[in-house]
Amino acid sequence: MVYKIRIILDAKEDIFRDLEIEAHNTLEELHNAITQAFGFLGNEMASFYTCDDEWQQDEEIALFDMSESGSDVRLMNETFLEDILTEATPKLIYVYDFLSMWTFFVELADMDEKEDGRAYPNLLFSFGELPETPPERNFESEGSPLDFDETFDSYEDLDFDENWN
Repeated sequence: MVYKIRIILDAKEDIFRDLEIEAHNTLEELHNAITQAFGFLGNEMASFYTCDDEWQQDEEIALFDMSESGSDVRLMNETFLEDILTEATPKLIYVYDFLSMWTFFVELADMDEKEDGRAYPNLLFSFGELPETPPERNFESEGSPLDFDETFDSYEDLDFDENWN
């Protein structure tokens, strides 16, 4: 089985890539296909996140386990596309380079039979050019953001000892 997947950059402009990849491939292989399709070097940390129909982020599936105890995180090289992307759960969020936070919406568009003589993964279509820098992210919480100017009249109100160090 071959998955046809659309990967859309989270930006105001339309920038996306359509890929074909075999369902038995791992998320690491999808990660490699995405980095190549968008022209990244592929040498930065990345993670996929499961999500609901409204793109609300859920479980992380990381490229490497960076936890102190090890094996606390689900890994891309151990997770198969067919176990994550289904008709019932066709969406993932992909974040590449945690310093720059390139964020993409990944969606299963179609499932088809494998074509003889075709190499997978396969870039089907490319639209738009990746900008030099990632789109700005607005990391606001639900509700109003905390305004420190209104919270504290002055730092003296915090009762810090002047010679604390």
